[in-house]
Amino acid sequence: MKIKLLLLISVLFCTSSYAQETVTEPDFIGEVLALNADNSTTPLEKATVKIKTKANASVYLVGMGKVKTKINVDGPSARVRLHRGDDFKLIVRAVDNNTDPMSIINIFQFEIGKKVRKAELSSLSTFGGASNNNLELLPYTAKKYGESSYLITLKEKPVGEYGITVRNPNSLDEKNIIVASFAIDE
Repeated sequence: MKIKLLLLISVLFCTSSYAQETVTEPDFIGEVLALNADNSTTPLEKATVKIKTKANASVYLVGMGKVKTKINVDGPSARVRLHRGDDFKLIVRAVDNNTDPMSIINIFQFEIGKKVRKAELSSLSTFGGASNNNLELLPYTAKKYGESSYLITLKEKPVGEYGITVRNPNSLDEKNIIVASFAIDE
């Protein structure tokens, strides 16, 4: 009887410790799930970005000025709204989870427009030079999750509109840039 009781307790202990990873990984690379404190998930909306380059008027008039390249996502706000005070994490699917996530996963803030959300990728100025990777990145920590995903915890949760991109470090030709977007509200 004691052996059966010990066996039952050990089985219950093992299943309760395994419950943290019972949430399945997203299906495809680049997909992101918001994991709530109650282990429910919400898939973040995905969008293909438009890359636009614009120059200010002085470039056309006198040949000097500034040129900026931005990614644009249609719509002024994301459908998925998370709350700053809630305990949530993000599950991000990658090619595998052997790469340092900081090198392939970008979580960045958008500038909000009337019809689009924008984020600056690069800029070029006649006298100021060029700069790349101008995205306003949100700091995070990550742990391996499942077979090929990462469990992301945001270090800060400022109010705003955000996007997540995942690069494939093994691919020589990147496909379209897909952004998973969400917002953090007060």
